[in-house]
Amino acid sequence: MILQPLVPVGGALPGPVLTEIAALYATNRAFFELSGDFPDPARITVEQVAAALADELAHDGAQVLLARSAGRLVGVAATLAHHPDPAAADPDPWIGLLLIDATAHRAGYGRTLATLVEDRFRAAGRTGLRIAVLDANTAGLAFWRAQGYTALRRAKDRERGRDCTVLRKSL
Repeated sequence: MILQPLVPVGGALPGPVLTEIAALYATNRAFFELSGDFPDPARITVEQVAAALADELAHDGAQVLLARSAGRLVGVAATLAHHPDPAAADPDPWIGLLLIDATAHRAGYGRTLATLVEDRFRAAGRTGLRIAVLDANTAGLAFWRAQGYTALRRAKDRERGRDCTVLRKSL
């Protein structure tokens, strides 16, 4: 698997890549029904994905990584070098999103992508990594626990006040 940072060109995200990412998002209808991130998870548009990615990248220290296998986009990870609230006493970077093409679930891509993200932060000298998982996302909670993440606390997510569990893994 190869990771490729998503970099705006002239202030905009490249159209062909956005189309690829939107197609990947569209395969994850069940997740987006659960999260409520898009008004109609059955009809996620390129424009909606562009806006969501722009929101991710608006944070200082944010990065969106595209995961490719044999040239095919199989996953997307959004990371933050630090908690977006400067008042938070939180030394760890965060995974804001890790999304795998739903047609390729259970093929090891999620585990591989999570490991590559961890390796990037480990190489940068970071000692831990956090993620907030929606409590209603039982499959996501099971995945992250299987990757060695442990629950720190329950919280409300910053965007919509949804119940979530904050997990951490030592690197």
